[in-house]
Amino acid sequence: MSTEPMIPNDPHASANGAEEYGAGSIQVLRGLEAVRKRPGMYIGDTDDGSGLHRMIYEAVDNAVDEIMNGFGDRCDVVLNADGSVLVTDNGRGIPVDIHPEEGISAAEVALTKLHAGGKFEQNSNRISSGLHGVGISVVNALSEWLELRIWRHGKEHFMRFRHGEPEAPLAVVGECGDRTGTQVVFLPSKGTFSHTDFDFDTVEHRLRELAFLNSRATLLIKDERHAETREALLHYEGGVQAFVQWLDRSKEALHAPILIAAEKDVVRLELSMEWTDSYHETCLCFTNNVPQKDGGTHLAGFRAALTRTINAYANDSGIAKKEKVNLAGDDMREGLTCVLSVKMPDPKFSSQAKEKLVSSEVRPLVENLVGEKLAEWFEEHPAEARKVVTKVVEAAAAREAARKARELTRRKGVLDIATLPGKLADCQERDPALSELFIVEGDSAGGSAKQGRNRANQAILPLKGKILNVERARFDKMLSSAEIGTLIAAMGTGIGREDFNVDKARYHKIIIMTDADVDGSHIRTLLLTFFYRQMPALIERGYLYIAQPPLYRAKRGQSEVYLKDDRALEEYLIDGGLADAVLRMADGTQLASIDLRALVEQARSVRNLLTPLSRRVPLKLVEQAAIADALDSSLLTDAVRGPAIVQGLAQRLDALETHLERGWTGTWVEGDGYTFSRTLRGVTETHALDSAVIRSAEARRLHELAPRLRETFDRPAALMVRERETVLSGPVALVTAVMEQGRRGIAIQRYKGLGEMNPEQLWETTLDPQARSLLQVKVAQADDAEQVFSTLMGDVVEPRRDFIQTNALKVSNLDV
Repeated sequence: MSTEPMIPNDPHASANGAEEYGAGSIQVLRGLEAVRKRPGMYIGDTDDGSGLHRMIYEAVDNAVDEIMNGFGDRCDVVLNADGSVLVTDNGRGIPVDIHPEEGISAAEVALTKLHAGGKFEQNSNRISSGLHGVGISVVNALSEWLELRIWRHGKEHFMRFRHGEPEAPLAVVGECGDRTGTQVVFLPSKGTFSHTDFDFDTVEHRLRELAFLNSRATLLIKDERHAETREALLHYEGGVQAFVQWLDRSKEALHAPILIAAEKDVVRLELSMEWTDSYHETCLCFTNNVPQKDGGTHLAGFRAALTRTINAYANDSGIAKKEKVNLAGDDMREGLTCVLSVKMPDPKFSSQAKEKLVSSEVRPLVENLVGEKLAEWFEEHPAEARKVVTKVVEAAAAREAARKARELTRRKGVLDIATLPGKLADCQERDPALSELFIVEGDSAGGSAKQGRNRANQAILPLKGKILNVERARFDKMLSSAEIGTLIAAMGTGIGREDFNVDKARYHKIIIMTDADVDGSHIRTLLLTFFYRQMPALIERGYLYIAQPPLYRAKRGQSEVYLKDDRALEEYLIDGGLADAVLRMADGTQLASIDLRALVEQARSVRNLLTPLSRRVPLKLVEQAAIADALDSSLLTDAVRGPAIVQGLAQRLDALETHLERGWTGTWVEGDGYTFSRTLRGVTETHALDSAVIRSAEARRLHELAPRLRETFDRPAALMVRERETVLSGPVALVTAVMEQGRRGIAIQRYKGLGEMNPEQLWETTLDPQARSLLQVKVAQADDAEQVFSTLMGDVVEPRRDFIQTNALKVSNLDV
């Protein structure tokens, strides 16, 4: 046996013939291929939705950069029914002439080359939210297709890309007169993103920020994915001043917002602030429209100026001396709402996420400008200044009272970790990473939880009644609450800015476990308010969870099953209903067992797609339209197939009625959809299946499912269970019939109280890590979270009433 000699100077050569690690193993990713291979480096997480929405932001930022620099004033964002996004602006339009170095149009360079853009040369784009010229090219790389349309120099230019590659060079497709601007339409790649459904509220939140920060901008977001179009037109003349008023819409302001707008050394500062009757600070920082949740040099400069100015005014006016208190920075920011926006060329951040500004030259500049303008405001508004300083003094007095209360309670051992509260049934585990704390509503549920838990790593803390609403209470009053003191001691972190230390948390899973009724929801909200206001670091670390106890109890004979939600109940009923069921179709084909289960699952999906459409069109009509494949958007302009489909659909509707209830007629209107009507006993009934419904995302999906629906329900089918037969006209009837069969012999109770469970049941449903369901508490947008807590838990009634009226129809499982 002979072997080939090993290369003596190659330490990585394989002795067993495996693939060698050599020069050929080193890959060079060129162009946009690098983006597709490692999208997270360029656009963020492709699984949690942040990267997907970044696609829109990158396109919008280009439009807003134009507006910031004085070109254009409008940007429209449309979420299309096919899942694509359209972004249009009226700026200068991307340059279309041939790039001198690349030999292709500048527009193609911008969309196909990384680090290509107009943001490196300060003369062309002096201020920009982007720094590296990768934004729109990354959007192109991660889209299945992208269409670019440019209006510039009187010509309309068009270009189409597929997976980042141009299908043809940029071409002139028409005249455009004086119109200028750019339009990008793109469809995110399903191969890159785990889900491609944009969230309207998330996009609207970002566009609203941009509209506030750029007062001359008008931003429109429109959602055309559903039968009911949703849109928001965002334009705020007041800029950051309007932003502050919007943030404080559920609070009582002590004065009109202060506005500071100045420019120095090519840095533009816009600042608005006001004090409210709240006890919490809200401060939003931006650099070139990009938010910094961790602040930075601009925030440090603002706080330094604020502290110095208020200290000076309090001393000069004699208020501080009269009250005999020492003011601290925290006192001055109690109840303060502030929006701080800095616009500058070439800002520097601590990371690619731009969450903290580190440009050192910004701090002294902001500090000087704010100090000067704020001192002027205090001098010119003595009445308002006295209100502010009085609030600051009260905050200082409360801080001192809280310090004394904390020392007193510490001496009594209430907040001391060494003397844990008697109510707490602690666990044996001492590693916080392995320990869990269940905060349980009431002694009854607490008793069951203590018996049913795993004592090794699960601690139980029952709370009696409803804890104090900390949104309406100052720190010193909060500490006087016995239940709050018990909670603080159990956490082990301490409380207050000076004492709180998240690293001392005794449990890394803190689980709120309340009943599934109104009182339980209220207690859960009070606890969330406490953690958000007093221990936000626990939420940031991901330590806080909400338990999801079962919502239903189904009982058949002596057997009981707990079901966590409506979907679980549906699945349970379907499992029971399919036990002896057979579906017989019109052609004699029969389905049972696994095949029938698959068909029922598909029918459930169809029902979920029909539900939003049925808010505008009767369910029976839109269901039969789906079976007849009348939801094909191409029929809107097909003068041959369109009328024929309408007539066939009218006949299907008649076939479902008794002889005396028939008489449906259909009309096809080009581009507008279909109208169906019938007259019974002198009363005419009319329904429109209009273009908005037919072009919706739900209708598009139903059109894709039409072949299977026709195959099963083109003629009535029948569900047979033993001697019983039910005639089915469509997928909704199939699901309903199976669930009704599943309900036979079962008593279903909506479950509310945890205390009704015995310890074994509580372990099996809510405590067992292998079976339970937990929701992790996260804060996606700080200002939205701030608004929710101040609206629901604050003193002002009107915003809370408006919130209830707006969301009343969205409530499910209301306990009355």
